[in-house]
Amino acid sequence: MKTMKYIALGVMAASMTLATTSCSDNFLEVENPSGEPLEEYYTTDEHINEALNAAYDPIHWPDWGLGQYNALNIDAEIMGDDFWVGGSDKNDNQQWHMLFNFEANASHTLSSLWTVDYSGIKRCNDLLKYIPWASGNLTAENKASYEMQGRALRVYFYNNLWHYFGNIPFYLENLSTPYTAPQLKADEVYNNLITELEAVIDSKVLPMRWDDKNSGRMSQAMCYMMYAEMVMYQNDKTRYPKALQYMQEIINDKSEYGLMDNFADIWKESGEWCKESIWEINYEDGNNERGWNSPLAIGGTILPTLISPNAWPGGDGWVKQASDGWGFLPVRQETYDLYSDNDTRRAATCWDCRGMGTDGDADDTHYHKRYQDTGLWLAKYRPFTENNADAGFDTNLNYNNNYRFYRVAEAYLNAAELLLETGGDANLAKDYVNAIRNRAGVAQKTSVTVDDVIEERHLEFVGEGKRYFDLVRTGKAASVLTPDKYGYRTNSWTESKKYIPIAQAELDSDPALVQNNY
Repeated sequence: MKTMKYIALGVMAASMTLATTSCSDNFLEVENPSGEPLEEYYTTDEHINEALNAAYDPIHWPDWGLGQYNALNIDAEIMGDDFWVGGSDKNDNQQWHMLFNFEANASHTLSSLWTVDYSGIKRCNDLLKYIPWASGNLTAENKASYEMQGRALRVYFYNNLWHYFGNIPFYLENLSTPYTAPQLKADEVYNNLITELEAVIDSKVLPMRWDDKNSGRMSQAMCYMMYAEMVMYQNDKTRYPKALQYMQEIINDKSEYGLMDNFADIWKESGEWCKESIWEINYEDGNNERGWNSPLAIGGTILPTLISPNAWPGGDGWVKQASDGWGFLPVRQETYDLYSDNDTRRAATCWDCRGMGTDGDADDTHYHKRYQDTGLWLAKYRPFTENNADAGFDTNLNYNNNYRFYRVAEAYLNAAELLLETGGDANLAKDYVNAIRNRAGVAQKTSVTVDDVIEERHLEFVGEGKRYFDLVRTGKAASVLTPDKYGYRTNSWTESKKYIPIAQAELDSDPALVQNNY
């Protein structure tokens, strides 16, 4: 459902507090403070809401901006076992190829993702600083909502950094000169974040689900999903019972959430913010301001362009392309073969273009093969002509495919795993797994183990950025992420690869930063 595509401001440099912009929803329109002292400007509900919307803005930036492509699912999937990196050759977006082969370094890492997330953290800290200035002009309800949205959103940004970099500078108030913060160990970061997230959840301020015009804001259910993800990644078994409780609250909340009947429908435009959606990142092709010269402005996403075949000849819902389709993230044949013939997830996950590629120039029936081409592409975010039909310019940067971050299916499989890990009802765990399998049209399980749940997650979440982190947290990465028979991946994952290198520019700006032992 696309009644509201943005809860964030457009076209902002990371260093700015506010910028003048416009978009289709009145509550997003911002007037520039025009030099008015901040302490005087941020004294109204309207202006605090502007600061909140500014804090949401960086969630849209990773796919392209600040000099690097960092689509969230690609960043994770290229380190897993379901995809190749692709592109024109192994120097195209070289940081992905080096991360794929576990040989990243300070010059080839996810440098802009670091900047994006710290930009978001800075804006959340700004918001939380401003709220008391307006306390006399805010209702108690709005004040609490703004605060808890800001705190939850700050956890989201830190969670991204923690997953990839682990040992990071951590601060809950913006820095003053010399603009450095203590670099905490990954376990310390987790302890701080999970305590902060628990405070947000325990406040019970955020709704389980927002109304349609506010879809995309931090909700209680989104916080529940972050909580489960974080405690499971940390293997913090002391918190497993609480995480299980949260997953079951989502599963049992039939008035707000549920599994879609047809897996393929989730990925259609009509499936955005469906009953299975817990949280999505909104993108819009109409009224876009985003362009190659303004990558941080409001608009669409480049993800479909990144992951589609090059110079498409036309057909299957996508018009002929002269050069678009950059050939990243081809699906491995082995991934396609994981699915049984009657598993409906296969066609909805793998866009089968085998036989349509050519090593030569594209023509009226063939696209141009690029590096590591398999003829199989990620269907979940594939391009359709209708998805950027309303973009006024730079159409390859402005597809309206929302990024599905958390789905109800994950709550089911989290709950199944947590039940088994805590010695809970094994039959109920089986029922949760079978609910997912029943939707997919595959045989029911008579019993399930934790390994069964992990394999079901594998089938359910291909291309959604989950698999690599599942392998790491379950101790399977070292045995699965090994050299392949094609000679593409020549190095094996080891425990030191869990946290990727910090960019050299960050090390140069703060000599106290310690590089990860990658």
